[in-house]
Amino acid sequence: MDKEIFTDVTSGERLEPDLVVKVKFKGIPSFFIIHVENQASPERSFGRRLFRYFSRLHDKYDLPVYPIVVFSFDSPRKPQADAYSVRFPNKVVMEFRYDVIQLNRLSWRDFLNKPNPVAAALMAKMNIAHADRVRVKLECLRLLATLRLNRAKMKLTSGFVDAYLELNQEERKAFEAEVKELATEETEEVMQILTSWMKEGIKQGRREGRTEGRREGRTEGRREGRTEGRRQGIEEGQLKAIRGDVLEILQARFKRVPARVKDVLKAIKDRKHLRLLLRQAATAPNLKEFERRLAGSQ
Repeated sequence: MDKEIFTDVTSGERLEPDLVVKVKFKGIPSFFIIHVENQASPERSFGRRLFRYFSRLHDKYDLPVYPIVVFSFDSPRKPQADAYSVRFPNKVVMEFRYDVIQLNRLSWRDFLNKPNPVAAALMAKMNIAHADRVRVKLECLRLLATLRLNRAKMKLTSGFVDAYLELNQEERKAFEAEVKELATEETEEVMQILTSWMKEGIKQGRREGRTEGRREGRTEGRREGRTEGRRQGIEEGQLKAIRGDVLEILQARFKRVPARVKDVLKAIKDRKHLRLLLRQAATAPNLKEFERRLAGSQ
C-alpha cells in the first residue's frame, strides 16, 4: 500500500509506518494487512508506538493486521520485548503481541543457503564474530551472485552490505586474497557486484597520480605524485559513489529527492559522515526525518 501518514491533530504528531502491505490468505478469498517496522535504535516506548500504528491501520482498513518489527541495531543484544499490554491489578485489559526479528541475535550461518536478497543484505547486521567479518562479506557477495538480480536491485543490496560491513585495511587485503581464490566463473560474478566506487576511485586515482608525477620531473617526485594523486583520486571517487548510493536509496524509497538535499550532500567531503548518512537513508522512516538528520549532522 502507499505509505499512510496519521496525524494527531491535538499534538501535531505525524506517524508514518515503514511498510504496509495488503495481502490475501492462501487459498482463502479474504485479505489482511502486514505491517513491517524497522527499528535502528533502542526505544523504551517502542511497543506502545507500534500499537498506535496497529490500531490506526486496523481502524482505517477494517482488516486483520499482522505486525512485524526488525531490530537492526548493534546493541543491546538482550532479547527485545515482543508485546505491549495494559494491565490492572485485577485483570489484563489488553495484550498486543508482534513478531520480532532481532538481527544481532541471529546467526549469519543460518542464511548462507537462502536464495533471498534481503537475507544476503541483512547478514551484514547479524551476530558476527570479529574473525568472521571477511568471510561474511565474501559469502554475502557470493550469495548475491547466485540470485541474478537486476542492476538496480543488485547495486542497492550490495551497497547495503558494503556500508554495514566496512572492512579495515588488513581485512580488505584478506578479502581481496579470498576473492582471487574463487573459481573463475564465480570471480566474474562477484567482481560485477563489488561497488562501483572502488573501480572508479582506483581509475581516477591512477590518472591523477600520473599527471602529478609528470610535473615533478624527478623519479622520487613522480613516485610521490602518483601516490598522492592515487590517494586523492580514490578518496574523491569513494565520496562520489557514496553520495550516489545515498541518492539512489532515497529515490527508491521516497521517489523524489529535493535539490536542497542533493546540494547538501555534494558539499560533504567526509567519508565517515557520508557513510552515516547512507545508513540514515536506508533507515529513516520518511524523507522529512532524513532531512532533519541531515541538517542536524552538519
